[in-house]
Amino acid sequence: MLRRKLRHCKSFNLFILIALTVGTLTFLKNHHKHPLFSSRNLELTDDYLGSHINCTKIIRGHIEEIQNAKLEILTVKYKKQRHQLTENDYINMTNNCDSFTKERKYILYPLSKEEEKFPIAYSIVVHHKIDMLERLLRSIYMPQNYYCIHVDKKSSESFLNAVKAIASCFDNVFIASQLESVVYASWSRVQADLNCMHDLNRINAQWKYLINLCGMDFPIKTNREMVETLKALKGENSLESEKMPSNKERRWQKHHEVVEGKVKITDVNKNSPPFETKIFSGSAYFVVSRAFVNYVLTNEKMKEFLEWSKDTYSPDEFLWATIQRIPDVPSYLPANSKYDVSDMNAVARFVKWNYFEGDLTKGAPYPPCNGVHVRSICVFGAGDLQFMLGKRHLFGNKFDIDVDPFAIQCLEEHLRHKALYTHKPI
Repeated sequence: MLRRKLRHCKSFNLFILIALTVGTLTFLKNHHKHPLFSSRNLELTDDYLGSHINCTKIIRGHIEEIQNAKLEILTVKYKKQRHQLTENDYINMTNNCDSFTKERKYILYPLSKEEEKFPIAYSIVVHHKIDMLERLLRSIYMPQNYYCIHVDKKSSESFLNAVKAIASCFDNVFIASQLESVVYASWSRVQADLNCMHDLNRINAQWKYLINLCGMDFPIKTNREMVETLKALKGENSLESEKMPSNKERRWQKHHEVVEGKVKITDVNKNSPPFETKIFSGSAYFVVSRAFVNYVLTNEKMKEFLEWSKDTYSPDEFLWATIQRIPDVPSYLPANSKYDVSDMNAVARFVKWNYFEGDLTKGAPYPPCNGVHVRSICVFGAGDLQFMLGKRHLFGNKFDIDVDPFAIQCLEEHLRHKALYTHKPI
């Protein structure tokens, strides 16, 4: 009996040894396919900034560290040490795509089954600052998503070539098939998004939602968090759509023309909006379902409304908001004021306007800007991150690496660490 038990133990131990050996060999063979096997190698630390700023403290709103970051930017030593990648740098780096994606630490495998089964589409309209675009792309890149980049026709040839070079390293990143010369506040800004909409809608891919971006946007949620938010919408859209202020009605009541690169108002009255549409106020930014995109591109009433909007001022600030309130549009909201949605309640974008900034205890929607203002909009500083990250929005606008590189660096590091370590892998 004892010998039989010993033989049984030896056989069992041999079985365990074989199983462990096979398992180990299989793991070693496939480890490069495991999204989190080299999580440490995917962490982002932008050492080229040449600083010792503590991003964890920045994210937590540590006042002294935020002040240190501001002072660091102003030092001569920092300005000399800082190195920004140029258009030529990206063109050269992408000659070897494997090296580029590894060096720039792109996540090349889905981090969860939930994300893999819920691809997101992006329309990105840009015209300069290649380093900002590449860092934006890196921060939102996932292999299951799709990215259409519209490059302004007025952009330099070297910028366009750099974007093409970056896109060539990914199967799911491409340049819009038709490019526009974008003029501020003109129809061309809408057309740029529409061009990407057409391209994304034509591809044989099961993306669920479309998010449009510009080169000064940056995510404030991980891809996993975005998927959770979008799934919770249950097919509905999320974008600003409110009553049109009376002082903005001339924007669509009068005929406008583009003259020497600027939109000029004329004395010519436009016809009333087709099918008695009530015009609403909103922004250029949206989070919309694929059903919404398909409807806008194919419905005859939509085509008529788009055509009517072409000679208005800043149509991107009323077009999407109005379409969202038109009956028969997928997941439309009735035109009643009870269904108005402000930018603070839509998930599309967190933006700080200088005339709304103030004391939260006295009713202001957000605290004062920690960066600088451009056209009344806050270009965020590192001190804006803590408050922003507590909001429900998916992206923030505006960021500029030339205004506050630490705001972007710390946000990147925070989101990457959260993506790699907060959720369980596949």
